[in-house]
Amino acid sequence: MSENASAARRSRSWTLGARSTYVRIESLFVLFGLSAIMAVLSPYFLQTSNLLNILLASATIGVLAIGATYVISSAGLDLSLGSVLGLSSVVGAVTAERLGMPWPLAVAACLAAGAAAGWVNGQLVTRAGIPAFIVTLGMLGIARGLALVISDGRAIYGLPEGLVYLGQGRPFGVPMPVFIFIGVAILTHYILSHTRFGAHTLAIGDNEAAARATGIRVGRHRRRLYTFSGLMAGIAGLIFMARVNAGDPTAGLNYELTAITAAIIGGTNLFGGRGSILGTMIGALIMGVLQNGLNLLAVQSYYQQMAIGAVLILAVFLDQWQARRAQAR
Repeated sequence: MSENASAARRSRSWTLGARSTYVRIESLFVLFGLSAIMAVLSPYFLQTSNLLNILLASATIGVLAIGATYVISSAGLDLSLGSVLGLSSVVGAVTAERLGMPWPLAVAACLAAGAAAGWVNGQLVTRAGIPAFIVTLGMLGIARGLALVISDGRAIYGLPEGLVYLGQGRPFGVPMPVFIFIGVAILTHYILSHTRFGAHTLAIGDNEAAARATGIRVGRHRRRLYTFSGLMAGIAGLIFMARVNAGDPTAGLNYELTAITAAIIGGTNLFGGRGSILGTMIGALIMGVLQNGLNLLAVQSYYQQMAIGAVLILAVFLDQWQARRAQAR
């Protein structure tokens, strides 16, 4: 039996649940441990209003991280998430405020802008054969620049009430973005764990040659993945825009680093083949607790970026260390 055929058989026989619901147990310890440390260091950390603020901040990062989870688990990379978030928020605000369209159309425009940027990424990666790192790095600059051009470099204020409610509404006392995040997480978890789309995503990340041997149209699937990632950035842009009641062309600056960190620390394999929406949710909460705690402790923003970068490096190191240990057994 050829190597490709053997790999193809392994790809068909893997247990999807183990790869799509994997949660690194250390992530839970980190979340609880970090929360305990912040509670000791700041008397305000455990206040109900602050905990809701953590959930609110985690919602935007969490939706972005879900997009990152899908792309990374297929052995891809999307560095444009934060800039596409900013572009989507500006497009939505322009549609509502400058064009005077009903707010549901502004929502659709916001999501469409994100999906369109992701579609362009996917086309360039698969059809032009340009590495994903270069394509999405280029889109990072293009999307940010386009957002600045459309908005004339200024935030666009004065959004309709229906749109603002999506970011500032509090049904049952819980911020509306939290409900959006949970809804998106449930839907995307189901897709990753129980559909052919999810199975193909993880199979491509596990072994692209084997995926091709089983008949998966890898190029088409990657294009869909990048479009999906852009759509998640569009949803995150909608949440951000509605929260601040403005389309801000600088929104989402450096968010791609935080989102990728949340996905990896939650158990997504940087080199593909494994991803978990539940783990990503935990990773997003870790990043939310870390940023909130550092803000409460009055730590300057550039130290926060250093902390996020260090967490990313540590998460990848631990993942690779565990993989080497498993291979040695």
